[in-house]
Amino acid sequence: MGKGIRIACAAIALVVLAACNRGDDGEAARKAAEAARAFAAQEKPWRDARAAALTAPDGWTSVIGLHWLERGAHYAGSAPGNGLLLEKGPPHLGMFDLDAQGRVRFVPEAGVALTLDGQPLTGATVLATDRDPNGPSVIGFDEGKGLATIIKRGDRLALRVKHADADARLHFKGIQYWPGGKDWTVRARYVPNPPGKTLPIVNIVNMVEQVPNPGAIEFERDGKVHRLELLDQGEPTLFLVFADRTSGHGSYPAGRYLDLPRPGPDGHITVDFNRVENPPCAFTAFATCPLAPPANRLDLEVIAGEKAYH
Repeated sequence: MGKGIRIACAAIALVVLAACNRGDDGEAARKAAEAARAFAAQEKPWRDARAAALTAPDGWTSVIGLHWLERGAHYAGSAPGNGLLLEKGPPHLGMFDLDAQGRVRFVPEAGVALTLDGQPLTGATVLATDRDPNGPSVIGFDEGKGLATIIKRGDRLALRVKHADADARLHFKGIQYWPGGKDWTVRARYVPNPPGKTLPIVNIVNMVEQVPNPGAIEFERDGKVHRLELLDQGEPTLFLVFADRTSGHGSYPAGRYLDLPRPGPDGHITVDFNRVENPPCAFTAFATCPLAPPANRLDLEVIAGEKAYH
């Protein structure tokens, strides 16, 4: 066989091999796309429920105000001149009075139809905060579309206001997700901390709270062991707030959240990163979200769960 023929045959072989490789790549891409569609369909009920909770009349997209209270009396309403100026609601809602003992007394405006915990409100009342064992007192206005509660963060109190007609709720854009997949559900080892251990957690309004830190989880990814500290907020579940290499690069910059079951008898916890959520601060400027502590900044791209909300 002449040299020219040998070169031509080699070139043809390379073309055929390249075509075969392209075929293999195309088949792999097709299968990957099918798997992604199947996974998204599997996750759809959970994702739909998540969007429904965010856009409920009292969901995070309904928050229209967060007003920090100083000691003394403060008048609230949507009319100019109120110390607590509401974005929506009656011109004059009433007066909130914070006393030296940290109690908030509310005096309703005469002639305004209000409710307290679903019942007609006619006179002055002392309001429970969200740190009360039974939850906060809820003042309803605008025929129930508006809700006002007192929240406590550290030693400070604030009036949080929600309204079903909030622009963020009415114009909700939906949530985008990273590809994720079954391999982002991991079995993590629970590592208990000494009893009574706490972790200083800074929130987005620059307050610091010592939060119970009962233990951590350790899991392996790409041949490396990663550790994340867990928080106990008094709920049936444990709370995880973390940042990773997607934070600020497709994910919410301040980190993301995940509720986790408490460890089973075998000392392990199943961690489904596909269910990682944006914090409320991604949807409203009027939340007090805890930020990821330094110990929970992963050197890992968690390409699962919610992307940043735009």
